[in-house]
Amino acid sequence: MIYCVVGSENPVKINAARHALERTRNETVTIIPRSVPSGVADQPMTEKETRQGAINRVQACVDVASEQERKTYWFIAIEGGVDDFSDGPATFAYVAIYHNGFWAVNRSANLPLPGIIFDALQAGRELGDVMDEVFETDNIKQKGGAISLLTNDLATRQSVYELALILGLAKFNHPELYGGI
Repeated sequence: MIYCVVGSENPVKINAARHALERTRNETVTIIPRSVPSGVADQPMTEKETRQGAINRVQACVDVASEQERKTYWFIAIEGGVDDFSDGPATFAYVAIYHNGFWAVNRSANLPLPGIIFDALQAGRELGDVMDEVFETDNIKQKGGAISLLTNDLATRQSVYELALILGLAKFNHPELYGGI
């Protein structure tokens, strides 16, 4: 049995963490969701800010954990953000993983965003709210996300988060290759 603290109460992030750990560790995972601050804007608008938000969420969870929990539990956070890249605006996520004193930080693939949606984000709105308005959905950020809407359900927010986590967990699969985690 694995215990994992997830720095969010969002079911998409909780399920992504559970499935990624179960697939890579081959054990049952008990999730402990924690609502913790990211220390960044509600809608991170840069890659740097998004990465920092994921790290901050894990650190906030680790900071309140007991010494025993720090040695045995997994700590995961996922932060979605947007940025304007040379190929245009896109949304993506950073994942941060902490286990027994070791860190892994990884990033998902980009999902290109239409200009009209990115303009709304630059005006101070959050991606989930904009997507709900444009696609007439309700609370899409706790469902398939912008990813499911823009890919016609070929990918979902959860599937993208899971893949980013599975790739980040490679460090823990082969510690001898990564400097003795």
